[in-house]
Amino acid sequence: MSFAPGLLQQATALLAAARAKTLKIATAESCTGGLIAGLLTEIAGSSDVFERGFVTYSNQAKMDLLQVPDDLLAAHGAVSAPVAKAMAEGALRHARANIAVAVTGIAGPGGGTADKPVGLVYIAVSNGSGTQVQEYRFGDPGRSEVRLKTVEAALRLLATLL
Repeated sequence: MSFAPGLLQQATALLAAARAKTLKIATAESCTGGLIAGLLTEIAGSSDVFERGFVTYSNQAKMDLLQVPDDLLAAHGAVSAPVAKAMAEGALRHARANIAVAVTGIAGPGGGTADKPVGLVYIAVSNGSGTQVQEYRFGDPGRSEVRLKTVEAALRLLATLL
């Protein structure tokens, strides 16, 4: 895999900041399909910071691996702030990590609706003492671009907890 130099620099800085505070990171990914974990582990020495990643693309995987409640998925849909929050908190509970990031969204080209268009992404970060969720609307620049923008935004949001 080849990531853009700027993204690698951002990830390297994030890992260094977490390492300096002896923090471990876990990821819970839906629309990015493991790209955040892939980016972090692309960097040599990441094993002392990156603890584990969950790729929970289906609703069933979100329920099975992260214990996202099925009634939450039914009420809000997989692409929602409450589900992103539950994913981050579930990842933190099921990992030996201090910080977790979760992403869920619609990368396209299909799957969007008027209420939830292509490019809508929710990113949550949790550190055990609180969880914050951000909504992003990247538009429809193409599936790969939505996924990469999500990875970049996830790293920025994670950095706020360091």
